[in-house]
Amino acid sequence: MAGTIATRRRTTGSPGSAARRRRGALGLLAWLCGVVFFLPVAWMVLTSLHSESDAATNPPSVGAPLTLQGYREFFGASTGVSPWPPLINSFSASLMSTLLVLVLSIPAAYALSIKPVRKWTDAMFFFLSTKMLPAVAGLLPIYLIAENSGLLDNVALLIILYTSMNLPIAVWMMRSFLAEVPVEILEAASIDGAALPTVLARIVAPVVAPGIAATSLICFIFSWNELLFARVLTGVVAGTAPVFLTGFVTSQGLFLAKVCAAAVCISLPVLIAGFAAQDKLVQGLSLGAVK
Repeated sequence: MAGTIATRRRTTGSPGSAARRRRGALGLLAWLCGVVFFLPVAWMVLTSLHSESDAATNPPSVGAPLTLQGYREFFGASTGVSPWPPLINSFSASLMSTLLVLVLSIPAAYALSIKPVRKWTDAMFFFLSTKMLPAVAGLLPIYLIAENSGLLDNVALLIILYTSMNLPIAVWMMRSFLAEVPVEILEAASIDGAALPTVLARIVAPVVAPGIAATSLICFIFSWNELLFARVLTGVVAGTAPVFLTGFVTSQGLFLAKVCAAAVCISLPVLIAGFAAQDKLVQGLSLGAVK
């Protein structure tokens, strides 16, 4: 009988070995997904280092000589057009709107989670319903308001728009993060006589720092990548980096190496920010995932 059980265990394997094989298969699948998602980025970087003739070949020439001509063209080697004003406009609008979103969303999420108001679910649905309207549907009214207010081609208009666009997402995210804050800490702070600004700045913010980092990064990325409103509502003065990128598609044709070089340079700030905050981003996005 004992020999039969031992033989059966050798045949079927132990539960621990099955779990290890399952984890190994999931790890391999994760690596494959990562490679698949990374391939277009690697191909874009490689194409940006080729000449226009090599980049336009079909099929593309992988082993072609490398050159930085595409990056020289991006920085205005032949045209004299500098990319720094659009980059500064994008950075200013994205950073300021992200800061405003945090200032507005954290107290709102605090009221909807830790100090819940009546019918808070209706309030949360109202925040989400503002994202259901297609952006293009509000483009004409916003354009007319900006024209009558003298805000066309102004970075301040983009800051206001990006703040209003990202605020619902930030409130939803911050509410899920703030719901994980232990109530006992807040009760102890209230007993000690701490005011609401002190509670938010010295108690709540350090506890939900990963959530704040994740929300900030997502709002910054959404603002940095926004094209529709920036394309219509800006011109020479307040043009952003995505608008500057579309300028490389001209009537003369699509210069692939130059476009890829511009896309790499414009994507770098977001990639650097994501890499710098990757640990807090993972913690923030996984916060509250296990109930």
